[in-house]
Amino acid sequence: MRASLDPAPRLIRILAVDDHPLLREGIAALIAAEPGMQLAGACSNGREAIQQFRTLRPDVTLMDLQMPEMSGLDAIIAIRGEFPDARIIVLTTYTGDAQIVRALKAGASGYLMKNLVHKDLLDTIRSVHAGRKTVSPEVSIELATHATDDLLTPAEIEVLGLIAAGNSNKQIADKLRITEDTVKGRVRNILSKLGANDRTHAATIGLKRGIIQLS
Repeated sequence: MRASLDPAPRLIRILAVDDHPLLREGIAALIAAEPGMQLAGACSNGREAIQQFRTLRPDVTLMDLQMPEMSGLDAIIAIRGEFPDARIIVLTTYTGDAQIVRALKAGASGYLMKNLVHKDLLDTIRSVHAGRKTVSPEVSIELATHATDDLLTPAEIEVLGLIAAGNSNKQIADKLRITEDTVKGRVRNILSKLGANDRTHAATIGLKRGIIQLS
């Protein structure tokens, strides 16, 4: 009987980007044990991710969001701008719906919580490699929960960020060169849209949902 001439299936080559060495080691171990995958490279910040992507051209990139030097979100935007077909999975501890939406709009194909890496990472890689958008269940729930919420305007987000940084209405007015009455109006809108009881509650919600981030 003639031997099959079908070529062996090509390995899915993966780039892992995370500033935590233990997570990178865990990902490397998972991939090493999977016959159809290969860890092509690993790095610890967004700037390195862009450089390694150009060199390695991985099939799938695993990207943390919160990293030194350059964030994962900025790296996703840069990589997708240069390589529109890049397939990127966000690995994060953050479930905030605003942050999820930003990552997906930037071009991420998947969004997986880090606590599910051991259980779901390999299936997520296969799914994204096959061209499917894939998000973990908690992420889907978070997106659905806020799907019909009124979005804050950029001006309101700016005010909310200054509230979270501890500024009074007068200080915010001075910083933004607007009247204090204008600030009060934006604060009222913020409280209403977020369903917040007060300024502190609004800031907490904003941080939890990823609408704002403390620098």
